[in-house]
Amino acid sequence: MHNTQPWRFRLDPDTVTLEIRAAPDHGLRHIDPTGRALHLSVGCALLNLRVAVAHFGWEPVPRLLPRPDEPDLLAAVRFGGTAGASSSPRLYDAVWRRHSSRFPFSERPLPAAVLTELAEAAHSEGALLSRPVPRETDRLLQLTAEAERRSTADADRAGESRLWVRDPNHSDLGVPPEALGPHDSREQVPMRDFGAQRHPAVPASRPFEKRPSIAVLSTRHDTRADWLRAGQALERVLLTATAHGLRASLLHQALEWPDLREQLVPWPSDRRDHAQMVIRLGYGPQGPSSPRRGASRTLAEGARSVPR
Repeated sequence: MHNTQPWRFRLDPDTVTLEIRAAPDHGLRHIDPTGRALHLSVGCALLNLRVAVAHFGWEPVPRLLPRPDEPDLLAAVRFGGTAGASSSPRLYDAVWRRHSSRFPFSERPLPAAVLTELAEAAHSEGALLSRPVPRETDRLLQLTAEAERRSTADADRAGESRLWVRDPNHSDLGVPPEALGPHDSREQVPMRDFGAQRHPAVPASRPFEKRPSIAVLSTRHDTRADWLRAGQALERVLLTATAHGLRASLLHQALEWPDLREQLVPWPSDRRDHAQMVIRLGYGPQGPSSPRRGASRTLAEGARSVPR
């Protein structure tokens, strides 16, 4: 969220294991008080790491929350024996190209085969990706709009969002103003306001797609491990979408209010799921990217190179 990049990596050269720890100073105290979104973010980073390890010929062996007495240690990936060629080279390529696009998408429908592949990507990581019918989509967008109104009126949350809108020359964190995109002039797709600190070159509003394609990512349970699994599922879905030329933006606002989050997955089902992300998908402009920290700034003290 907000391109906070809340992780630190540390390599244990004795076991050839890369640890991923939370960076609490990059958390969102008001918007994400439970740390759920932080865990999702780390889960996304973990999936990218697994894709990269496999790409370079190693077998990634991940463990979630490996040491309960160290709550900031969220995951570890051991570099197993050498493996054959990666079965998903396109995902590694997509790691370098994937980022959110907060701009209008076209009315071009999404192919059924691609939607099926996205659902399978989520399922492979232990999550469910559901696509609501049009009436449910309207209701989810209304919940998101209500959450956006609440967050804009909440001084602490609004202030926290503004803090992470930053000039790209300021740091490698946060969202550049030009990446925020416009508002929907139809007032149907509620994009995050971020304190309206948009770049002057970006129009204040433009018409978004009339029928947004929305998907809800959910898990059966709602523990810290489930949040990390949801993050991995989310990133696999986003990388798969990127490989197919799709754009995505994340509508997280309703997940930040417990009463609204409970209403995100109410359609009839034989299981009661927990919503973890609302994703808007479509074809459209790539949009400006946000900066990323280099490897030297994400490695904790004591980290060393992998022995050859």
